[in-house]
Amino acid sequence: MFFSKTLLRRHTVLPGFDLALGLTLLYLCLIVLIPLSAAFLRTTELTWPQFVDTVTSPRVVASYKLTFGTSLLAAVVNAFFGLLVAWVLVRYDFFGRRIVDALVDLPFALPTAVAGITLTGLYAGNGWIGRWLEPLGLKVAFTPVGIFVAMTFIGLPFVVRTVQPILEDMASELEEAAATLGASRWQSFSKVVFPILLPALLTGFALAFARALGEYGSIIFIAGNMPMVSEITPLLIITKLEQYDYAGATAIAVVMLVMSFILLLAINGLQAWTRKRQGK
Repeated sequence: MFFSKTLLRRHTVLPGFDLALGLTLLYLCLIVLIPLSAAFLRTTELTWPQFVDTVTSPRVVASYKLTFGTSLLAAVVNAFFGLLVAWVLVRYDFFGRRIVDALVDLPFALPTAVAGITLTGLYAGNGWIGRWLEPLGLKVAFTPVGIFVAMTFIGLPFVVRTVQPILEDMASELEEAAATLGASRWQSFSKVVFPILLPALLTGFALAFARALGEYGSIIFIAGNMPMVSEITPLLIITKLEQYDYAGATAIAVVMLVMSFILLLAINGLQAWTRKRQGK
């Protein structure tokens, strides 16, 4: 009886599952788990008071506030405008739509250093856009606003490409049915369309937020990199590495890793809760 149950259980598993699972776990260990574990282990060179002093110094805390604050704000803005861009690309047919659709992927293909130099050239005081903004008192380059602009630039495609397939697969009959029942356009969107898009929108938001947290190349050129003002945490980690303070750099990296994991876990929990409510 035991042999037959074991044989039956093995036959119900997809062929090659054991090998594929083993290779997957091995790959994840080599690429993700071992490097992250090494970061945690490197911090053991510091005593607990040294660790606390390193990760809570005023300069480091200022970089946390700037990095997480601008990343969150950029992700929120991208969630709104990414949904808008995806909606226009899917629901409307206009001249140049394919070009606009291709331009959405530009931040994916463009090297981050090139993006940073380009944004700095545009928003600097003598740039094409900056020369019109600075007389109005709006300075973008070399300020936290420039960091926000760079994070928004690199995060937009994540929202658009996450929401766009859901919109394309969504049956228009749902909105037509809502309209026949007397719903206005706003009611059809808020009560019918938006709940279906919400899990994908949250996924895009999480991806844009995570990308902005770890962004470096496109920010250092436009940020100004002034301590306590426009210095992001990834730059501070690089600075400590250049000073051969490897334990201090990994300590800050571990704090960033833990905080990012907690925030992403909360967003994933919100996604699961949203899907559960939709299934009821």
